Amino acid sequence: MSKITTLVVGGCKSGKSRYALNLAAKISAGAGPAGENSAVRKIFVATSVPTDFEMKERVIAHKKERGENWLTIEEPIFLPEVIEEYSKQADVILIDCLTLWISNLLYKDYNKEKIFECIQEFVKSIKNADCPIILVSNEVGSGIVPENKLARQFRDIAGITNQEVAAAVTNVVWTIAGIPVNIKE
Repeated sequence: MSKITTLVVGGCKSGKSRYALNLAAKISAGAGPAGENSAVRKIFVATSVPTDFEMKERVIAHKKERGENWLTIEEPIFLPEVIEEYSKQADVILIDCLTLWISNLLYKDYNKEKIFECIQEFVKSIKNADCPIILVSNEVGSGIVPENKLARQFRDIAGITNQEVAAAVTNVVWTIAGIPVNIKE
């Protein structure tokens, strides 16, 4: 199995997750039969922390959309550890999404320096992964400048995260209106 890493980035409801799921299905289908000691599977890492009814309904709908062929791991903070633990036994790992991960780190009161350490550890884990990794992230820097400090901090850190991850992966796909555009191959 070739180790291709892909960042899928775009605005909200741009088709990022659908594209990432389809890409993961293609990768998994091409992985071939499992060896005696390996478990062929697709792993979905959800970074969301559903805190209200509407978000819980979204999570249920997304799980249903993925189907039963996915192992879902809900991990809002420790993404490098998940990659390290599961990449040896997976056909593909899909992480959705990095901007929620950044939001979770800010919510846990990680300061800017600690967040940048987490980003570097995350990038390292992507490079060291044993299976293809697909990452989904929002492009949040194309809108207006937020009016409060926390929102500006989030936007800046999300932008830096996208830049660091884009530099580390083999492919970057930008989605707009449901159309994928390869910007790094």
